[in-house]
Amino acid sequence: MSELIQKLQWRYAAKKLDAAKAVSEDKVALILEAARLAPTSSGLQPFEIVVVKNKAVLEQIKPKAFGQQQVTDCSHLLVFAAWDNYTAERINHMFDLTNAERGGTNEGWENYRKMLLNNYPARDAEVNFQHAARQAYIGLAAAMMSAAFEDVDCTPMEGFEPAAVDEILGLRARGLRSVVILPLGYREADKDWLVNLKKVRRPNAEFITEVN
Repeated sequence: MSELIQKLQWRYAAKKLDAAKAVSEDKVALILEAARLAPTSSGLQPFEIVVVKNKAVLEQIKPKAFGQQQVTDCSHLLVFAAWDNYTAERINHMFDLTNAERGGTNEGWENYRKMLLNNYPARDAEVNFQHAARQAYIGLAAAMMSAAFEDVDCTPMEGFEPAAVDEILGLRARGLRSVVILPLGYREADKDWLVNLKKVRRPNAEFITEVN
């Protein structure tokens, strides 16, 4: 069994984190880098991650996450926030950044830019937000796998009030909307009812279909 699969077998959505144990900044940086390197549609990377460590702010977020204890017991709360819309400015920024990093451009690439500019900003803002939110989940998956690889526990959460978290963190003013949150920490095994339960997933025969 590969090391990655072993780590994924080890991980679970921790229900009780040890508030006395903090994840090192080095490990958090690796987890964030994995999310930053995640693939996104057209390479637009239409989401950002807000890292919340301030305990007072975490206490504000907790009731908006239905009192889930991991929010305040974690050492770092990652808030994945998607663009609220695709705009010409945002699209051009990513294309210009790519051109600067690669030291040039080409006709096909610039034609692709024009195609996005002609299509994305004209769509309904909610359609664009939902598309951006799906890209944020790709980053979430990369962060979770990286956390497992670093022996860090995490618990992905959709169970929170996005509008309230947006207000606490001032996200709307930045053109962002929270999508999913990810507390990072270390399991408090003797107080977590889930820690020793067998991981259950559907067998391959029910999960995978091969078309040969």
